[in-house]
Amino acid sequence: MKFAYISIFISLSLALVATHATLPPELYWKSKLPTTQIPKAITDILHPRKGVTSVDDGKISVDGKISVNGKTRIVYDAAPIYFYENDANEAELHDNRNLAMFLLEKDLHHGTKFNIQFTKTSDHGPTFLPGDVANSIPFSSNKLENILNYFSIKQGSTESEIVKNTISECEAYGIKGEEKLCVTSLESMIDFTTLKLGNNVDTVSTEVNGESGLQQYVIANGVKKMGENNLVVCHKRNYPYAVFYCHKTDATKVYSVPLEGADGSRVKAVAICHSDTSQWSLKHLAFQVLKVQQGTFPVCHILQQGQVVWFSK
Repeated sequence: MKFAYISIFISLSLALVATHATLPPELYWKSKLPTTQIPKAITDILHPRKGVTSVDDGKISVDGKISVNGKTRIVYDAAPIYFYENDANEAELHDNRNLAMFLLEKDLHHGTKFNIQFTKTSDHGPTFLPGDVANSIPFSSNKLENILNYFSIKQGSTESEIVKNTISECEAYGIKGEEKLCVTSLESMIDFTTLKLGNNVDTVSTEVNGESGLQQYVIANGVKKMGENNLVVCHKRNYPYAVFYCHKTDATKVYSVPLEGADGSRVKAVAICHSDTSQWSLKHLAFQVLKVQQGTFPVCHILQQGQVVWFSK
């Protein structure tokens, strides 16, 4: 896939350099969650692979105001979200790369085979802004013009549509019993999650070595339920800086699922299973793929990279 770019180089008044130095958001994590390991989906954002981070002439300076100069970029590497309240559209019904991510909980065991494509997240993706900086930037459809001006994004451009769509997703109502928030910094992700689950939490994300096309995977030995009911799932979204769509729902489980690909690749996958789908759209993609009805069977889906699951220890 070709990427359309809005480039951001962030120059902070803090002692921040383009190395693996400890970042302020990481310090906040360690102060709030000293015994919780940071998952790969987050460390990949905190510590981009050395030598591949793109730096342009522009910058955001943090000195009491925001200034953006030069080119910035948006990288399209966020996995799609199939919102509970949405009907499946024609494009989704014919996208073979993602259809097999849905399976019934009874099939989540050694030997089950399915075709799926795991897409590697970009090495040039957006980074987290410090919490105080993120909080100073508008994030609302009512302030869309201001947001576009902040990032020198032209009205009507592809980039402006991405910003608009992400904010629209974040402002949409969830289903009954769903608690949701789009977090615009790692600090706000931590705050939302600990508010819902407390501080005794663990995290996990799907880990893929490299990237391969659509192929068959088999579930290997070692499927393990890691948490139940008290879960928050955070999905990376496309935006000029790191934004995650986080939500908590009831009657949910998280499993670690080891996968072996036909090409010999191995994936440490994470699956989310929903025991209660009675509030989902009757025409949700999962029901059409699995040929089941709303509220009948526990429905699971494999998470792509860039998505984080939080659960009580």
